[in-house]
Amino acid sequence: LADQLYGQLQNKYDVLYDDRKESAGVKFNDSDLIGLPVRVVVGKRAEEGIVEVKQRINGLSEEVQIDELETYLQELFKNIK
Repeated sequence: LADQLYGQLQNKYDVLYDDRKESAGVKFNDSDLIGLPVRVVVGKRAEEGIVEVKQRINGLSEEVQIDELETYLQELFKNIK
């Protein structure tokens, strides 16, 4: 799923795909240090077609259906800019 979303989103956004063999905590910390405004996490609910989207600016996190992800991100980035 992560590979699929990466291919789908990289045409519209600057995407960093962190596939390192590190713990989730290390990856999340690094994304905060880099200053990524939005983090999409493909995790335990991926089999259900759900990803977690977290905004760095306010710390809000929301579960989003993958078929609604592009629309969700478009709305999110409209409000961030």
